[in-house]
Amino acid sequence: MSINIVSDWKSFGGRQQVVEHESKACGGTMKFGIFLPPGDGPHPVLYFLSGLTCSWQNVTEKGGFQRLAAELGVAVVAPDTSPRGEDVHDTPDRWDLGKGAGFYVNATAEPWSKHYQMYDYIVEELPQVLADNFPVDLSRQSITGHSMGGLGALVIGLRNPEQYRAISAFSPIVAPSEVQWGQDALGAYLQSEDEWAAYDPTKLVAKYAQKDREILIDQGKADNFLEPQLRPQRFADACKAAGQPLNLRLHEGYDHSYYFISTFLGEHLEFHARALRG
Repeated sequence: MSINIVSDWKSFGGRQQVVEHESKACGGTMKFGIFLPPGDGPHPVLYFLSGLTCSWQNVTEKGGFQRLAAELGVAVVAPDTSPRGEDVHDTPDRWDLGKGAGFYVNATAEPWSKHYQMYDYIVEELPQVLADNFPVDLSRQSITGHSMGGLGALVIGLRNPEQYRAISAFSPIVAPSEVQWGQDALGAYLQSEDEWAAYDPTKLVAKYAQKDREILIDQGKADNFLEPQLRPQRFADACKAAGQPLNLRLHEGYDHSYYFISTFLGEHLEFHARALRG
């Protein structure tokens, strides 16, 4: 599958690039950021899924991960958060639904289903684009994300244990069936509430618990969204019931911003690098 490199910067001996390509899954042009560490590779891959209103740009410009990723020899891929384009359905009066808010689901309800196939894009199409064009090792993949992207990382990682060696998240939406952000998105994108469980980590962990792998979650205790939208304790309780090892770290004074993410992103990189070795 052909690509177009839109931007290319040297960083800590590696390359930070922005790439666009035609997506069959999403029915249009998609962009993603990729940091390639120094060396010929093939490099293991860590995916960072971003949150509401974001794109590939947020973590690549605010995360500050490039130095450590270069040292660890890990490629970091930052996909977009939704399909884009003039023909893509949107809700211009809302920031939590539509463009920038794909929730990493395969939409089944019209008019969303034509383009909003983000689950298949992340799990199937994007890895193939990487394999066709970059020196990456798809036998060593790992996944993390923030907020809506943390939800995506948990859902995708749990449902595909053979594909991702480790899962982590920052401030994830862990029980979308129970909070407004999730109810609004799943209610719009999916035809039936019967489909919601496939995108709800608190429900998925009972079926897909990875009892030999610890999940890492960092959450700021000063996060304004903590109780109304995130509720990490719900996932902790579900993990305990399912026998899923979980390291849920709550941090005094930290909020939902990239000041928080950049503080702990290095520890997540090291967590994933350990899983990706060998």
